[in-house]
Amino acid sequence: MRMLLSLLTIVAVAYVALVLLVYWGQSRLMYFPQQQLSDTPADIGLEYSTVHIATGDGETLHGWWVPVPEAKGTVLFFHGNAGNISHRINYLAMFKRLGYHTLLVDYRGYGRSSGTPSEAGMYADAQAAWRYLIDVQGHAPAQIVLFGESLGGAVAAWLAGREQPGLLVLASTFTSAPDLAATLYPFLPVRWIARFQYDTLASLKSVACPVFIAHSPDDEIIPFGHGQRLFEAAAEPKQFLTLEGGHNSGFIFMQPRWIKALGGFMDERMSKLPKQ
Repeated sequence: MRMLLSLLTIVAVAYVALVLLVYWGQSRLMYFPQQQLSDTPADIGLEYSTVHIATGDGETLHGWWVPVPEAKGTVLFFHGNAGNISHRINYLAMFKRLGYHTLLVDYRGYGRSSGTPSEAGMYADAQAAWRYLIDVQGHAPAQIVLFGESLGGAVAAWLAGREQPGLLVLASTFTSAPDLAATLYPFLPVRWIARFQYDTLASLKSVACPVFIAHSPDDEIIPFGHGQRLFEAAAEPKQFLTLEGGHNSGFIFMQPRWIKALGGFMDERMSKLPKQ
């Protein structure tokens, strides 16, 4: 009995230590920024300009502006939790083909943006990028498409719930960070110790614009059910695209269908909105 109690004590202490380690190390589990840019839009033949956007709390964001002639609207792109904007340049080619300007910007701590990643900081970054498009470049809110992939979907949904964009696109996005963590770490009390929320599902309740959601049943990081729940929560008009492939490969495998489905939805919905 004494040996059993000793063993249980060791296990309990080890478990508590693991919980504390996860609690204090959540930022390392959430964010995987890279500072080195691997490519630029010029490497795939796109004309672009570099932009620097000041946030309201003293940081400076680095991004790329890719214009197109006679654009139908503007895409504000929010990427996932790993890498930087140089790993998303193929999206720029897609949006150019669809006839939309694109602003692709790195969060604080990513790429050449200053600062350190945080949930509140990313929301401030999103707000700063939005204000840049409206106040500096003069775009009408209704002509802006908010596009978020993975973690970026939570950021885009947060912004869409507070502003009035023309359209919201969520690609391979989770319902909330605690929901996802509970799936990835079922042996931990993640809902009690979560320091990040990124509550996409809650943000959707305040989103009034059309919503396009894409997710793959083969997503090995964010289960397909997250995308289904987000679609159920979104108000009409809305559309769901079932992707193929893994979390980071669905766009590559499905690019022709992406272009057809998303382009059709964007063109139909954006054409009904006022230019000013």
